Amino acid sequence: MKIMYLSPICHRGGHDELFADMARDYKLPGTEVHVTSLPDAVGRFSHIEYRSYEGMVTAGIIRATRAAAREGFDALAIGCFYDTGLWEAREVSGEMIVTAPCVASCEIAASLSNRFGIIVGRRKWVHQMESTVREHGHGVRLAGFYHVELGVTEFQEDHARTERRLLDAGRKAVEEDYAEALILGCTMEVGFYHKVEDALGVPVIDPSIAALKRAEYGALLKRACGWKPSRRWSCEAPPEAEIAAIGTFDDGEAFGSRIVVPA
Repeated sequence: MKIMYLSPICHRGGHDELFADMARDYKLPGTEVHVTSLPDAVGRFSHIEYRSYEGMVTAGIIRATRAAAREGFDALAIGCFYDTGLWEAREVSGEMIVTAPCVASCEIAASLSNRFGIIVGRRKWVHQMESTVREHGHGVRLAGFYHVELGVTEFQEDHARTERRLLDAGRKAVEEDYAEALILGCTMEVGFYHKVEDALGVPVIDPSIAALKRAEYGALLKRACGWKPSRRWSCEAPPEAEIAAIGTFDDGEAFGSRIVVPA
């Protein structure tokens, strides 16, 4: 199988390498993973914490999704917990499975517990992420959001500080609000979630691993059972003739970088 993990930012400071390491550790032996990011022409974003940033990169996600589908990828994971461009990407993905960290993490948490909490970086994120969780149908299971007041890039600056704040937030979720599982709304390092599990005694879902494994699982189901994305009603794809007439969907480079993790 071929899976793409697409970071909807440009290639900066070891970001892609972090997710390539994750893929090496967690993919199935027969899965080839391509870790990609967007080209600088989309914008030199190091994060997309703001809705305006999301708006700017969504066109790049659509372009990258179409390129991945043409290359024959079985599934694609969009690497942002906002699930940026998920519905738009699915619409143009053909028979390729498309998922993202929030929806994947919630599906997994719901299979492990009745109530889960989500630890996020900044209070800024909560309104949009809560809307996303509820849109995916998991609002009834949500114990709450627990912010640690760290931006995306700050997660990597001081791992001891990040770890301390994440543990404090997780402890509040579990011991005060009775969360039975936790989702980390941002990845700090590969395997960090084990530290939180050991300290708090509940399942802890890393969103990047969840997105990769959910993409892989969807690809397996498609191959084994023939379950492909629907293209009826709300899932209808745009006519290719209209896309060609518009002329911007496939213009320019789709990817700024690519790391291939072989099967």
